[in-house]
Amino acid sequence: MYGPLDMVTLTGEKVDIHIMTQPPSGEWVYFDTEVTNSSGRVSYTIPEQRRLGIGVYPVKMVVRGDHTYADSYITVLPRGTEFVVFSIDGSFAASVSIMGSDPKVRAGAVDVVRHWQELGYLIIYVTGRPDMQKQRVVAWLAQHNFPHGIVSFCDGLVHDPLRHKANFLKSLVTDLDMKIHAAYGSTKDVSVYTSINLSPPQIYIVGRSTKKLQNQCQVRSFLL
Repeated sequence: MYGPLDMVTLTGEKVDIHIMTQPPSGEWVYFDTEVTNSSGRVSYTIPEQRRLGIGVYPVKMVVRGDHTYADSYITVLPRGTEFVVFSIDGSFAASVSIMGSDPKVRAGAVDVVRHWQELGYLIIYVTGRPDMQKQRVVAWLAQHNFPHGIVSFCDGLVHDPLRHKANFLKSLVTDLDMKIHAAYGSTKDVSVYTSINLSPPQIYIVGRSTKKLQNQCQVRSFLL
């Protein structure tokens, strides 16, 4: 298996793309083969004639040379889907980073996410962390029983992760006509949420706020 720093090793490798078109127990369907770029990445656009319906589809990308693979998901949503955003960094964990040895979850965090999910909103988790940390972060969320949702990472190491968060959310709103109902995060996320025109009643900051931010958000301890 390749580690997070082995991506260059994957340069110029053929990768077979398989999608389970009838989840959860359907067969894997081969879609195409792509060649990795100099960063060990592949990109693929599903052709119009094979477009998937609304749902969540498992994806398996297999390196043809040594048969190692990466698992992921494609989520197909109707336009106008409403969602609630949760910034992972500095808000879910009681410590600053979730990359330590299983840091304690902030009290009430899981209950708040579950509350919005039960109301019918799509859950989207965003983080400024690189996608090479995906497996560890997703495992931490699952270990602590956070509800399933879409998780967005940065494409590798970026100089401005907050801008990456803002651009991702902006693309959901402008390109896919999705609607943000509420957004949770730490104080550093206020600028992200205000940049995409969220109003103060929609922005929930976990922990302590400052006088400067009092008119831009609502402060919560994560307890409803």
